[in-house]
Amino acid sequence: MPLPIDSSLSKHSLIFLLTAIGLITLPHSQHIPVPLVAFFALLLTWRFVGIWRGAWLPSRLLLFVLMVLGIALLYSQHQGVFGRDAGTSLIVVALGLKLLEIHGKREIYLVVFLAFIVAASQFLYEQSILMAAYILLVCTVLLATLVIQNSRQPQTLAALKAALTIIFQALPIATVIFVSFPRIEAPRWMWLEDNTQAKSGLGNTLEPGSISDLSLSGELVFRVRFNGEPPPPRQRYWRGPVYSFTDGVRWMAAAPGRPDKEPTFRGQSYSYTLLMEPQKEHWVFALEMPEQFDQSLRRNGLFQLLTKKKPSDRNEYSITSNTEYITDHIEEDLRRENLQLPRRPSDRIKALVETLHGFDAEPEIYIRNLLGHFRQENFHYTLTPPLMPDKPIETFLFEQRTGFCSHYATAFVYLMRVAQIPARVVAGYQGGELNKVGNFLEVRQADAHAWAEVWLDGKGWVRFDPTAAIAPERIDRGVNVDLQIASGAVNFAPVLVGNKTFSWLKRGRQLWQSIDYNWQRWVINYDTENQAQFLAGLGINDWAALARWLIGSITVITILLAGWLLKSRKKGVDKALLQYRRFCDKLMKAGIEIRPGEGPKDFAARAKVLRPELSSQIARITELYIRLRYEANANINDLRQLKIQIAHLKI
Repeated sequence: MPLPIDSSLSKHSLIFLLTAIGLITLPHSQHIPVPLVAFFALLLTWRFVGIWRGAWLPSRLLLFVLMVLGIALLYSQHQGVFGRDAGTSLIVVALGLKLLEIHGKREIYLVVFLAFIVAASQFLYEQSILMAAYILLVCTVLLATLVIQNSRQPQTLAALKAALTIIFQALPIATVIFVSFPRIEAPRWMWLEDNTQAKSGLGNTLEPGSISDLSLSGELVFRVRFNGEPPPPRQRYWRGPVYSFTDGVRWMAAAPGRPDKEPTFRGQSYSYTLLMEPQKEHWVFALEMPEQFDQSLRRNGLFQLLTKKKPSDRNEYSITSNTEYITDHIEEDLRRENLQLPRRPSDRIKALVETLHGFDAEPEIYIRNLLGHFRQENFHYTLTPPLMPDKPIETFLFEQRTGFCSHYATAFVYLMRVAQIPARVVAGYQGGELNKVGNFLEVRQADAHAWAEVWLDGKGWVRFDPTAAIAPERIDRGVNVDLQIASGAVNFAPVLVGNKTFSWLKRGRQLWQSIDYNWQRWVINYDTENQAQFLAGLGINDWAALARWLIGSITVITILLAGWLLKSRKKGVDKALLQYRRFCDKLMKAGIEIRPGEGPKDFAARAKVLRPELSSQIARITELYIRLRYEANANINDLRQLKIQIAHLKI
């Protein structure tokens, strides 16, 4: 038999609570395994039915069976209860089981507090401003359930209004604590490692078509705000992994080796902040070539920046890059590594290299001839090149002559090596769209690109981009991500300026992206370093100053809120209390004055002794007043009856 339900729990309040629970757990349906989502939905539906069919609620024995089933499902899906995903599933399942145990106010409070934990756990997966607004909304609804449970006259709109008032009263103190309270970051060994959601992007292996697969993805990779004018589009090469080893089909990332000699910089420097989105690798795609950077970054022997921070988090870095540089040192083992070929080149390959003077001319002449060959021999640039599983470079050069940037870069490097010129493939991103509202660049997966580096004596590693020989628009204007994704074909055309509707839509989207960018920078990425910089700007440089500022701010806000609350309470005195004062005034005219500290019951008992003929009326008025002031089951009719009884009281 199910446990008896407290009669003070109204159907209205239970429906309100269960609806709030459903809204809170809804976003977790994207993260929790389907069997566990179905199990929670079953428990929630069961409790909904129990509002009208209390006898259908489970007994203690059945609850125990459901608990065992929930644990079994949890273990079968996560093989344990530790980690982000398993821990979240555990809390959600526990919340579902606790719903079936609601029999009184005590269980209501426990369920609400557990629901707040479930709501907060959503930020382990997503921290967007939209999700924050949604969680604030559902927490308001959840807080309103507590208001309803403690109201004498429960009303939905009044409860929501009270919950919003409480939240807005708490916001100033919450803001001060967020800004100034010391932030404790988890050590590396405590990082949550449940990165089960696949993240697209560049990898340690470059295969034919691997970059073209990204060309139709609008997924954000990073955003960049320059301290001044950004470099022109053709200089926006964001350096990523370097590929040196090939088996003829795939190209593998090279070992970083020891750091090379510091490059010699001779051009214009660009300082900027780079906000990286979560990713799999520890790569940071700096503008080529990084000159100065955060202490959280290091530059390996391939001039690629790596972060010490957790890559699956959104992180921000301050970097200075110089687009003109010379790397004038190469070790012999590095030279051999970048001459590696999987097998002897075919006669057709050798004949092509010989025709382009790769064996008998200076490297610069050979490179110029090869780029001219790509321009003049009917090569085409496309997002959907045909499959070339066997001998992809030879098939691309002599048969298909159609490919994406990775086809041109790998073929270029291969032909360099045949001519005994060290070369390697570099992948990263090229270009980026300027957000005119927020004045920052947005770089997406569709901007993924591959180019070549060639070692030239006296110049070091020099970048050559064969794609520029075939499709110079790709480098000069960049990718039109929206049209490219919509059409499924290469698109470098500018936005349709004449189409005002499209222009307004574009501006609206950029406005939203600018809001999101600042939300990520100043709220989500407000870490220890950013906090120290902000507080230093306020003149707070030590713990004593921070404690004084924190205590002082909270004290001032508390005093202001207390004054406002007291003022509001004076303006809105309880209607039942006003009527009771009328009652006391009437008795005072008859010589019966309420004493300081005397409660309603004691005063009524004394008044009935002094005026026995009014005993029934005094008792009825006191009963109504106590119900209105102190009991949850009072209603508007009780207040009306109190007014009538006091009006009919004749002294």
